[in-house]
Amino acid sequence: MAPVSDASPAVARDRARQRLLTRLLTRDLNRLQRLIDPSRLEASLSAWRAAVAALIDRYGAAAATLAAEFYDQQRLTADVSGSFHAVPAAETPETQVEQSLRWATADLWPTGKEQEPLDVRLAAVQARAQGVAQKLVADRARATMRDSAGRDRGAVAYARAAALGACSFCKLMAARGAVYKDAARAGRDANDKFSGDASVVKFHDNCHCTIVPVFRGQRFELSPHAAEWDRLYQEYAAGHPGDQLRLFRRALAEHDSNPLPSSH
Repeated sequence: MAPVSDASPAVARDRARQRLLTRLLTRDLNRLQRLIDPSRLEASLSAWRAAVAALIDRYGAAAATLAAEFYDQQRLTADVSGSFHAVPAAETPETQVEQSLRWATADLWPTGKEQEPLDVRLAAVQARAQGVAQKLVADRARATMRDSAGRDRGAVAYARAAALGACSFCKLMAARGAVYKDAARAGRDANDKFSGDASVVKFHDNCHCTIVPVFRGQRFELSPHAAEWDRLYQEYAAGHPGDQLRLFRRALAEHDSNPLPSSH
């Protein structure tokens, strides 16, 4: 069987394209900060949220299209029989975008006696908004990959590919490899069964993890760095139910050649 990995050149190219979208998204998001008028803060925030929501939709559509192209190319490379084409994931529900942006701006009106200067609070809002926007855009790409794998009878698995400097949770999920392995069940009911433990499909703000599809005739192999994460987990954390993530995080801090950054 042909091997496929979370660190293949194709996966690296896909990650690079999605990261480029993130950089462009951040650039355009920063330009929108001029819409926030301190003299009419609440009213101007409404216009700002609408503009950011439109930006998220535009970049999300681009991310989903890139993901569909990547999926189809990977399927072609795998020489899978049968006809299938990935469909870009639908736009993020307006309510989810609105709630996320309201969360990002919540601290503009602190309730305590001591208040940081408004420019400091606005900078914090901008940082939160960047994380929110990045996640919502990347989630459409990841949803495209997962949904396509769930509908495609030629797909038998998917795995999570984490960046070298990813957080401990993402490294742990990536170390699990191709979590759906029962080829006989791939098809109509795959969406409910594909992910195994649902935690593998959870992502956080500023998370750059991607999805790697695995097709019939392929076998998934962990990259050397993901295999090292799995070794650390098995040696230091696997035998301690309820405490695995803390112990895994400590093992990474002490032994990982790609130590955790202060942020993802």
